[in-house]
Amino acid sequence: MRQWKVFFSQRQRWSSSLTQALALSVITFCIILPLCCHRLLYSYYFFRFMYLNSMSDEVLQKSLERGQDALRFWQSSSPLESTRFGDVVPNPELLVTVVTARRSEARDFHYLLQVMQRLSSIAGSCGGRRCAEVLLCDVESGPEENQDAKLLEAHFKVIRRSTQEQQANREPVNTFEREKRDYVFCLRQGWELVKPKNMIILEDDALPRQDFFRVVEDLLSRRFALHTLYIKLYHPERLQRYWNPEPYRILEWVGLGLVGATALLLSIPYWNPFSLSFTLSASHLIFFTLYFMAAAELIGRHYLLEVRRISPQLYAVSPATECCTPAMLFPGNASQKVADFLDGSFCYKGNAKDMVLYHKVRTTPGERSHSVEPNLVTHIGAYSSVRPNPYRPKLL
Repeated sequence: MRQWKVFFSQRQRWSSSLTQALALSVITFCIILPLCCHRLLYSYYFFRFMYLNSMSDEVLQKSLERGQDALRFWQSSSPLESTRFGDVVPNPELLVTVVTARRSEARDFHYLLQVMQRLSSIAGSCGGRRCAEVLLCDVESGPEENQDAKLLEAHFKVIRRSTQEQQANREPVNTFEREKRDYVFCLRQGWELVKPKNMIILEDDALPRQDFFRVVEDLLSRRFALHTLYIKLYHPERLQRYWNPEPYRILEWVGLGLVGATALLLSIPYWNPFSLSFTLSASHLIFFTLYFMAAAELIGRHYLLEVRRISPQLYAVSPATECCTPAMLFPGNASQKVADFLDGSFCYKGNAKDMVLYHKVRTTPGERSHSVEPNLVTHIGAYSSVRPNPYRPKLL
């Protein structure tokens, strides 16, 4: 009789835990998270049909306002105030080269002027010294001038192809190969002109964040930077999810679940306002590990990464993924090695410069590449300068 009592007691306890687990899952994933996350752009719960158009329009409007503010800023700025940018010092610790071309659409957004205004405002955030030297690389080869680059000539050193180089570069090639050749030109010209110890290439629609230089300085002080070909400073937010073929993200995901589950089960004996019957057993640990993993993925890894902005030392470094190249850091003389790699490849749709670099690293013994998370730049280029644009750009 006593054995039956023990059996039914264990069964009742198990049934109670199962019921609580089911109730907790329903309340969390069907009520709480949808209510909290339906406006989060990169969450699975995002109500795309309700908010995407309005959020896209709002972001475009803010970018337009920043562009007009940047235009007024540079038009009213005296060249004498910017001689510190125009006079490039040789052999700097860091060189930032901004690659730009004339945009046939969205000229009123003035992406380049936004980026250069931000760089000019944060370049003095490194104490008594300038954080970096800044070059502008204008690769426009059409009959019309890049008016934004022309406006910035009084404030920054601008490099362009010579007339002979432009004539030699006029052979008909696809957009991806043209973009690659422009990139290589800027890499080589920046190196030959300044001989920097480290180089960053920014595309003209990659807006640096306020902590940009502080994080870059911290990255270059880490040991891995001595043995990497490049460090990506941007990865599209929509591709930052855990449900991804990248092995390190799976490990991070499982680790997050285990830490969350262990912390919760250890705290239940000391704080249990809802009278939960969970214990630190294998089955309960597995359940809560999956529970926290599911919650993290559904909320959006992007928002968890944002917590790392508390300190430059908390930014995560991981193996680089394929996409994309709006912001790239090349430690040491790696920029010249990258230029050689790109020169030896022909780009086309499906094999753009980011794919070429990714496959070169994977197939070249001893080469490594990394990316940093969260992003150090915001991609503001809703309208592309090299690809067809939609009538009404969307955030997703």
